[in-house]
Amino acid sequence: MRRSRGREFDALRPVGIAPNYLDFAEGSALITWGKTRVLCAASVMEEVPPFKKHTGEGWITAEYAMLPRSTPTRQLREGLGGRVRGRSQEIQRLIGRSLRAVVDLKSLGERLIVMDCDVLQADGGTRTAAITGAFVALCLALESLRRRQSLAFIPVTDPVAAVSVALVDGRLLLDPDYQEDSQAEADANFVITGKGELVEVQVTGEDRPFPAAFLDDMLALALKGVQDLIRLQKETLQPWLPLPW
Repeated sequence: MRRSRGREFDALRPVGIAPNYLDFAEGSALITWGKTRVLCAASVMEEVPPFKKHTGEGWITAEYAMLPRSTPTRQLREGLGGRVRGRSQEIQRLIGRSLRAVVDLKSLGERLIVMDCDVLQADGGTRTAAITGAFVALCLALESLRRRQSLAFIPVTDPVAAVSVALVDGRLLLDPDYQEDSQAEADANFVITGKGELVEVQVTGEDRPFPAAFLDDMLALALKGVQDLIRLQKETLQPWLPLPW
C-alpha cells in the first residue's frame, strides 16, 4: 500500500519534542508525532504510596487521558462521574511500568513522581508517544531535583521509548497512523530501552490469527524505530542536563 507523503514502510512519521513546555511542572515535554500531540508533565511529591513507605524506595506512576477534541468528534471528558476508561487505565499502567524499568527507585528515595500524559490530538500511536515524551519530562524533573541537591545524581539507567508496528495488506509498517492502524490485520506495540532490551510487547491479531513468523520482522522494525526515537530524546535532553546513561 502507498503511505501518506510517500513514507517508506520502515520510516517514522516526523517526530519533535519540545522540552520544559510548561512553566510550573518540575519537568514537561510536548511531543508531536505526525498529527498526534501529547503533553507530558512530571510532578514530584515528597511522599510515597502506602506500599512503599519505609522501604527507602520511590515510585513512578502515570495518568493518561484523551482530551474531548483530540479526535474528529467530541468525546466525553475522561473522569466525569469518577470513572476512567479501561483503555486509559491500561495505558497509564503501561507508561508507569515503562519508566520504572529504567529508573533506580532506591536512588530516587522515598518520593513519588506522577506523570500526566494528556493527548491533545490523536492520529494513532498515542501510547507510544506518551511513553517517549514522558521519559524526557521525567529526566527534566529528576534534573530539577539534582540541581536542588535533593538527588546526588540522576538515577536513570537507560533511555526508553516505544513504537508501533502494524501488518496491513500483508505488509509490515512501522509507526502506523490512525488510518493505517484501522486497517491492520495485526498490531504491535514495543517498549524498548537504549540497550535494545524489551520492557513490554503487546501484539494483537485484529480479525484473525496471524503467522508467528512475522514477529521477528516486527521486532526488527521496532528496534530501528526506537533507535531513532532515543537519538531524538538524547538531542532534546543534552542542552538541559548531563546524560546519565
